[in-house]
Amino acid sequence: MNRYIGSSVERYDIGTKVAGSRKYPQDFNMEGQLYAKVVWSEYAHARILSIDTKAAEQVPGVIAVFTYKDVPVNEYGIYLMDQRVLAQDKVYSVGDPVALVVAESETIAARAAGLVKVSYEPLPVVTDARLAMRPDSSLVHEERGTNVLYHIPIRAGNIEEGFAKADVIVEGSYYTPRVEHAFMQPEAGLGYIDEQGRVTVICAAQWPHDDVRQIAHALALPEEQVHEIVPAIGGAFGGREDISLQILVALAAYKLRRPVKLVYSRAESMRGHGKRHPFYMRYRTGATRDGYLTAVEVECITDAGSAASTSIPVLQNAASFLAGPYYVPHARIDAYTVYTNNIFTMAMRGFGATQPPFGYELQMDKLAEALGMDPVEIRMRNLLEDGMRAVTGNVMRHGTGIKKTLEEAALAAGWHRTSAGWQKPNLGAPSAPHKRRGIGIACGYKNVGYSFGFDDKSEAHVELRLDSQGQISRVLIRIGAAEVGQGVMTTLAQIAAETLDVPVEKIRLSLIDTAVVPNAGSSSASRQTYMSGNAVMRACQKALEAYHEALRAEEGQDVITASYTYRAREVTPTTNYDPVTGQCEPHISYSYGTQAAIVEVDTETGEVEILRMVASTDIGRVIHPANVFGQVAGGIHMGVGFALTEEFIQQEGQIITQSFTGYQIPTMLDMPRELIHRNVEIPDPTGPFGATGLGETPTLPTAPAIINAIHDAVGVWIDSLPATPEKVYRAMRELGKKNARHRLGG
Repeated sequence: MNRYIGSSVERYDIGTKVAGSRKYPQDFNMEGQLYAKVVWSEYAHARILSIDTKAAEQVPGVIAVFTYKDVPVNEYGIYLMDQRVLAQDKVYSVGDPVALVVAESETIAARAAGLVKVSYEPLPVVTDARLAMRPDSSLVHEERGTNVLYHIPIRAGNIEEGFAKADVIVEGSYYTPRVEHAFMQPEAGLGYIDEQGRVTVICAAQWPHDDVRQIAHALALPEEQVHEIVPAIGGAFGGREDISLQILVALAAYKLRRPVKLVYSRAESMRGHGKRHPFYMRYRTGATRDGYLTAVEVECITDAGSAASTSIPVLQNAASFLAGPYYVPHARIDAYTVYTNNIFTMAMRGFGATQPPFGYELQMDKLAEALGMDPVEIRMRNLLEDGMRAVTGNVMRHGTGIKKTLEEAALAAGWHRTSAGWQKPNLGAPSAPHKRRGIGIACGYKNVGYSFGFDDKSEAHVELRLDSQGQISRVLIRIGAAEVGQGVMTTLAQIAAETLDVPVEKIRLSLIDTAVVPNAGSSSASRQTYMSGNAVMRACQKALEAYHEALRAEEGQDVITASYTYRAREVTPTTNYDPVTGQCEPHISYSYGTQAAIVEVDTETGEVEILRMVASTDIGRVIHPANVFGQVAGGIHMGVGFALTEEFIQQEGQIITQSFTGYQIPTMLDMPRELIHRNVEIPDPTGPFGATGLGETPTLPTAPAIINAIHDAVGVWIDSLPATPEKVYRAMRELGKKNARHRLGG
C-alpha cells in the first residue's frame, strides 16, 4: 500500500501562485538596471546592405545599440547552430532580431529602436514547404544547396504485396497548420553580472542547462562563467525549449556590466519564438474485407521555417508514428522537413506526434466506412499489443495499453460490445431541427523521453537533515527539472516521500539555478516524471542506505547526501533510423490514449459544438490523480483549438495573426459541456513506481475524434485543420451539390 503514490497531495507551488506572491521573470528588477528593445527584421528574406545606428545612439538615455559586430560568436541553436544572435549578412524570416537597443528606460529604448535604419535588398520568398523542395526554388540557406533539411525513409515488408492483398484502399491528403504556443506569460528576462563575475540570466526556460551551453558559446565564455535562474514559469508547451531573449540580455549585461531587462509584448512574443510545424500528409491505406490492415504508404512534408531548431528530432518522432498504433505488415513512409522563410518551427506539445493522428485516424474511419464496419471494431482488430512489431521493426514491450484505452473510452462513450462486434450508441435527438449529432473516436500514442539513441539522462542530489534523535527532519532535493505548470515538483516530492517513507511536507526542492542544481534535461517529451522520477527515486534509495549505515555506525552524522544520474539507455537502449530501411529501436517508453467526441453541427452556420469528450489514458501508474486530470483537460483544450479554431497565419512570410484578437484560442464557451476521463494503469516496469509520462498524449486524439464526429453528423470530411464554421459550411454545401447531381444522374 503506497502512502503518497496515487494521492492528490497539495501542489508544491499552489499556495504562492493562488496568493499571487510567486515571482515570474518580469517581476524581477535590480538597482541601476537598463532596458532593452529589439529591432526586428522587416522582411521575410533579404540581404542586409547596411545598419545605421547613429540616430538611435544620439537619443538621450540610450546606452548602447548592439549589432552582429558586438557578438563574439554570432551563432546559436538547440540542434544546429544555424541561427544568428543578431542578423548579419541577411535575414531569413520576420522573426530575426537585427539590433538591440539598450537605454535608461523602456520608453527611450523603444523610441530609439525605431530610429535604427537597416537597408535591405529583398530576396525571393518561399513559404510553402512543398514548393521549397523543388530544385528551382530559391534557397533559404544558400550554402546548403537545398531547402530539404532532413529526409527519413521507412521500409517494412513489401508494399506492392501489401496493396495486392487489400480488398479496399483509401487515399487522403491532410494538412495541419502552424500553431502558436499561446502561453500566458510573454518572454521576459533580466541579465546581470553576479558577485562572482558570472553572466547571470533570470528567465523562464524548459531546459536551462542547454540555454547556458548556447549563451556561453555565443559569448565565447566557459560554461561555468554563465548561469541561469528559473523562477515561476507562465506556461511553455514546448515554446520555451529553444533559447530566445535570454541570449540577448546575457549579451547586453556582458558588454555593459550592468543589469539589463527585456520584456516582449504579446506581438513580439508571437514573432520571436517558433511555432508548431505545419504538416502536409498524403496517405494510401489498404485493408482486407475483414478489416485487417495490409499496407500503408505515407508522404509527410513538414515546414521547418527559417531555422532548424528541433525540426529534425520532431520529424524523427513524427515518422515513427505516421502509421499509427496499428500493426501494418507492409509500409513505405517518406518524411521530410524543409526550410522556408516562415518563422521557424519548434517543439510543441506532442513533438511531432500530434499531427500524424489527424492523418492515420481519418484513414481508419474512411476504411471503416468503405467496409461498412464500426470505427471501434476496425481499430480493435489492428491495434498493437505486447510482442507485436511496429513499422520501424521494434517489438512492442510489456505495457502496450492502447487497446485497453480504446475499450475504456468506447464503453464510457456508450458503445456496445455485441457478439457481432462493437456498435455505436444512439445519440438521441439534436437540440434543434437544423442541427445534427455525431460521434467520433480516435487513438494516439506518444514516446516518453528522448529517442533514437540520444543519451537521455537526469541527475538528482538528495540531502537528508537529521535531528538530535537521528530522525530525518528535512529532505532537500536539488534537480534542474523546470516546473512549467505540469506539477513536476509535487510529483518528485511524492516519489521522494514514498521512497524515504517520510511525510511529504518534509520534502523541499531547490530553486533552479544552473550553478546549484544538476542537469535534469528538458521539461519536454513527457519525460520528467519518468526520467527525473527515476533519478530522485534512486538517489533517495542511496541516501536511505547511507542513512541506515550511519545509524548503525552511531557517529552522530546530521547530514546525509546522495546523488544519482539516471541514464535511460542503460535500461532501454534506443537506436537511430537505418538510413535505407528506417528500421530502429525508436523509443524508451510510451503512453497511450483514446478519446471519443460527441458533437452537434449547425447545418445553417457550420458551427460545431462539443457536447461531450471521453478520454482514456494509460500512463503506467498515476502518481497524482488531480494533476493527471489537469493534464488531460489541458491537453483536450489545446486539441480543441487545433481542431476547430487555431491557425497562426503568415502571408509571404509576413505575420497576419499578431495578437490573441486575431489568433483564436478556444474559450470556456468552446470547451466540451462534459468531460469524462478514465485512467488505465498498466505499469511500465522501468518507470518510477511503474509511471511513464502524460504531458503530451491527451492532445493527440482530440482533433481526429472531433473531425470524425463531424463526418458522422453531417457526412463531410474536413481534411484541413482547423475545421472553422466557414470550412464546415462550405463542405456541407459541396456535398449537397454533389448529392443533387447524383440524384439527377449527373
